Amino acid sequence: MGTSVTNKDNYNGRKSGTWKQKELFFLVTYVLVFYAIIIRRSLQISHDHYKKLFGLRPGWLIPNHLNDVSDAQWRNFRGNLPVLTLVFGIFTLLANLMRAFFNLNVRGMSVVWLLFSFAYLSYLHGACVIFVLSIATINFLLVKIFARKKYFPLIIWSYNIFFLLCNRIYEGYSFSVFGQQWRFLDKYRGSFRWHICFNFVVLRMISFGLDYHWTNQDSHFDQEKHCQRCHICKSGNRCYQALQERSLHINKFGYVVYLSYLVYAPLYIAGPIVSFNAFASQLDVPQNSNSVRNVILYGFRWILCFILVEFMTHLFYYNAFANSGLWKHLSPLEVFIIGYGVLNFMWLKFLLIWRFFRFWSLVNGIDAPENMPKCINNCYSLEGFWKNWHASFNKWLVRYMYIPLGGSRKKLLNVWVIFTFVAIWHDLEWKLLSWAWLTCLFFIPELVLKSAAKAFQAESSFGEFIFRELSAVAGAVTITCLMVANLVGFVIGPSGINWLLSSFLRKEGLPVLGSLLMTFYVGTKIMFHIEEAKKRSP
Repeated sequence: MGTSVTNKDNYNGRKSGTWKQKELFFLVTYVLVFYAIIIRRSLQISHDHYKKLFGLRPGWLIPNHLNDVSDAQWRNFRGNLPVLTLVFGIFTLLANLMRAFFNLNVRGMSVVWLLFSFAYLSYLHGACVIFVLSIATINFLLVKIFARKKYFPLIIWSYNIFFLLCNRIYEGYSFSVFGQQWRFLDKYRGSFRWHICFNFVVLRMISFGLDYHWTNQDSHFDQEKHCQRCHICKSGNRCYQALQERSLHINKFGYVVYLSYLVYAPLYIAGPIVSFNAFASQLDVPQNSNSVRNVILYGFRWILCFILVEFMTHLFYYNAFANSGLWKHLSPLEVFIIGYGVLNFMWLKFLLIWRFFRFWSLVNGIDAPENMPKCINNCYSLEGFWKNWHASFNKWLVRYMYIPLGGSRKKLLNVWVIFTFVAIWHDLEWKLLSWAWLTCLFFIPELVLKSAAKAFQAESSFGEFIFRELSAVAGAVTITCLMVANLVGFVIGPSGINWLLSSFLRKEGLPVLGSLLMTFYVGTKIMFHIEEAKKRSP
C-alpha cells in the first residue's frame, strides 16, 4: 500500500513538472511579445511627439538622438557625478592612508571622517552647517540626559519630528530671524539645501538615541540561530544584521563618533541608511563581508547600469511625457506604457544613486544595506515590494518603529503609523500622504488574504493548482494597485486619480485594463517559477 502511494506521488510530481515546463515556455513567449510591443510603441510615441516635450537635451550616447533629462533629481546627480567621484576618490585615498600608517581605532577614524565630512558639508551647506550642528548637539544632550528613562523614546521622537516639520515649513530658516547682525550669513548657504539632507540626519539621530537607550536591555536577537542561517556569518565574517544587533560598549557612544556617524560623507546626501551600532562597529574593524573583488565587480555593474539608463533616456522620453502633461492626451495603452516606463526609470535612477554612494562607503570599510536588492519587475506583493524598495529604510523602520509599536501583533494598525511617517519624512505634500494612505488601504486585503492562505492547506493536486491560480490573480491586482499608488504619490498627485481611472474605465480603456491585468498575471506566474527555482538550487 505504501509503495503504491509513493509511486502515485512520484507520477503526479513528474506530471506537474512537465506541465510547469510547458507553462513556463508559454509565459516567457508572452513576456517577449509584451516587451516587443512596449519597446516598439515607446519608440514610436517618443519619435512622434518629441518636439512638444520639455527637458530634452542633445544626446551623447546615440547619434542624432535627444536625451531626456527632465527629471530634476537625475539631472542634478548626473551633472555632479564627476565632482562627486573626484571628491570621494580623494577622501578615500587619504582616509585609507591614515588608517594604515597611524593604525587608527574607532576614535581615530571617527576624527578622520569627521574632518573630511565637515569639509564636504561646508561646500554643500556653507554657513548652514551651524543649523546642522546645533540641532544635532541638542539631540546628543537629550540622549545623554534622558536615555535611561522609560519615556525617552517619546522625547527622542518628539524632538526629531518637530525639527523634521519645522525645517520644511521654514525652508531651512533664515539667519536674519536671529538678528539683523547675522543676515550676511544668508549669502553663504552653500550649493545644496541643508534641510533636504537633514531628513537622513533625523533618522541617524533617532538611531543613535534608541541604540544607546537599548544598551543595557536584553536583546531578542538569537545570535546562534542567525549564524546557522546566514552564509556570511557562517564563514567567520559579520553580516550587517549581526553588526546592527550587537550591543556596543558605552564608550562608543561619544560625541565625536556620534557626529562622525551623522555626517559620514559617502552616505550623507542619500544613504543608504545605517544604524549607529552597525556604523560604530565598522570604524574599528572595517567591513569584511564584501571582498575587494566583489566591491570592484559592484562598481563595474554600476557602470553597466548607468549605460543602460543612458540608453533608456536617449530612446524613450517617458519622464518628459509625464512632466509636460502630454500623456493625458494619449490613448489608454500609451498612458500605461508611459506610467510603466516612468516607474521603471525611477527604480533605475534610485538604484544608481544609492549604489554610487554605497560603493564609496564599501571602499572605505563601512558596509550599508543594499537599497534595491530585487528588481521592480520581480515583486508581486506589497510587503515584498516595500522590503526591496529603499530596503535600508525598511530595515530602519522595522527596528525603530515596527517592532517597538508591537510588530506583527498590531500589523494592521502599524502600517498606517509607519507609512504616514514615511510620507511626512519625504516631504509635506498631500500627494505623498495620498500615496501613503492608498498603500495602507491596499495593504489591508493583502494581509487578510495572507492570513487565510497560511491556514489553507491543499489536499490534492487540483487544490494546489486552484490556489496557485488565485494567488497569481491576487498578484496581478496587487501590481496594479502598486502602480496606481506610486503614480499618484510621485507623478500625478491626488488630483490626477480621476483622470487615471477614467482613462481605463471608459469604453476604449477597458480592453487595455484587461490586457494589463492579464500581463501582470503572467508576470506573477513567472515570479512563482523564479522562487521555485531558487528553492531547488543548493
